[in-house]
Amino acid sequence: MSDDVESLLASLSEGKRDAADKLLPILYQELKGIANQHMRNERADHTLQATALVHEAFLKLVDQNRVEWKGKAHFCAVASNIMRRILVDHARTKNAAKRGKGAQRITLEEGLVAGDPQNNVDLVELDELLTELAELNPRHAKIIEMRYFAGMTVEETAAALDVSVSTVKGDWRMAKAWLTARMEDNSTSS
Repeated sequence: MSDDVESLLASLSEGKRDAADKLLPILYQELKGIANQHMRNERADHTLQATALVHEAFLKLVDQNRVEWKGKAHFCAVASNIMRRILVDHARTKNAAKRGKGAQRITLEEGLVAGDPQNNVDLVELDELLTELAELNPRHAKIIEMRYFAGMTVEETAAALDVSVSTVKGDWRMAKAWLTARMEDNSTSS
């Protein structure tokens, strides 16, 4: 099946749209798992469901022009990033409708932010911090996205980024520390 995915991704990179129709059923469960990972921090009554998130992200993925897919891990990492963007856009729209009141909050896992695992963080704020981190160190931001949002293992992240496992582990620690410090700065200045 791995060879099928690689072949279909190569076809998709070449602009063959029929490859997308064959790719979705093969990767659907994995993409749904990524969507569930993203949705676990959303409100129970969120208007988007994991299935809709998968489909919306997949449509955006296959609509990418000139992307040379480097394998399933690369495709899933980009899918996770697109899912995060969809959820952030949704939160921004919802927050704008509320004129800033009741900003959507998410709960970060204990492994990402030190201290209380119930520490609530504004999804829009987190996105802004990840954008800032990406400007300082793009790989650190990608590692946060892949590990936290996509639920990828250290090994999967290393393969997707074509770096060593020890590099991912070190970067993960550094990125978490930076993100924690920035969130604490933002919460004390609020």
